[in-house]
Amino acid sequence: MTPKIALEEHFMAPGFEDYFAKTAINISPNLFGKALEALADFGERRLAAMDAAGVKTAVLSLSGPGVQAEPRSEVATRKAREVNDFLAEKIAASAGRYGGFAHLAVQDPAAAADELERCIRDLGMQGAMINGSTNGSYLDDDRYSVLWERAADLGAPIYIHPNNPADVPYMYAGHPELYGPVWSWTVETGNHALRLLFGGVFDRYPNARLILGHMGETLPYQLWRFDSRWEISNRGDMRLEMKPSEYFKRNIWVTSAGVCSDEPLRCAIDAMGADRVMFSMDWPFERPEEAAGWIDKAPLSAAERQAVCHDNAAALLGL
Repeated sequence: MTPKIALEEHFMAPGFEDYFAKTAINISPNLFGKALEALADFGERRLAAMDAAGVKTAVLSLSGPGVQAEPRSEVATRKAREVNDFLAEKIAASAGRYGGFAHLAVQDPAAAADELERCIRDLGMQGAMINGSTNGSYLDDDRYSVLWERAADLGAPIYIHPNNPADVPYMYAGHPELYGPVWSWTVETGNHALRLLFGGVFDRYPNARLILGHMGETLPYQLWRFDSRWEISNRGDMRLEMKPSEYFKRNIWVTSAGVCSDEPLRCAIDAMGADRVMFSMDWPFERPEEAAGWIDKAPLSAAERQAVCHDNAAALLGL
């Protein structure tokens, strides 16, 4: 079994359950809430699952949407700091088994940048996870320049995790099964990433690092078409310094979280490079034994498997 680092591994902290409940609309009523006990566990249950999967380090993140769903900026900023202190205590007590992604209240971008720096430099975290849009704004907005500048200076990756958009598009009307993990979260998160790319964030901050889960939210399949159709798009005054596909090979990494399938794995590696893909289990929403059993037998060379399971994450996150 190949030693692994996993980096879309979720937890729940006291006082954040009401935010988590906002995703109930996306999940079968018979199933929603059953993961809370596992999310709140930092001991034997989680560690046993990690051991069985060969995961030596799990980088933990608050299960969304967290304070991304909080309309009051001062409350969001305070609660983000509280949950980061909570996670830091769990990391310190784990004897190296846990890392962490900071939870940021981007309602106040300057405060979020300061909190990211605190979490990286003082609390020993590896980056940040942001759960989709915040009160209808996406991270390509100019107001977030202070956050991207700080993240780039720190070498801290930003992991964009799915969440519901600010409104429910009509294209899902009459099809609630499409609104959530089956499809809409992929569309929403992939679109968020493309807003960053085409909005020039990676030109302004060439050292910025973006992580996408779920094998890149289908985007690796479309790199050729992004290049081709960008040339004929109604882009106005928008300019890019490189082809769209080239940013995927410089600024973007993807994880296997939630996708245990050979074909998209090979596509992501072949499209982006073997140094751009990282293993994740998506605890507790996927079965660790399934994720680990799959990656250990996936059609990879020994060097590719070592990179995907361990080395890429170790290099990106400084583990």
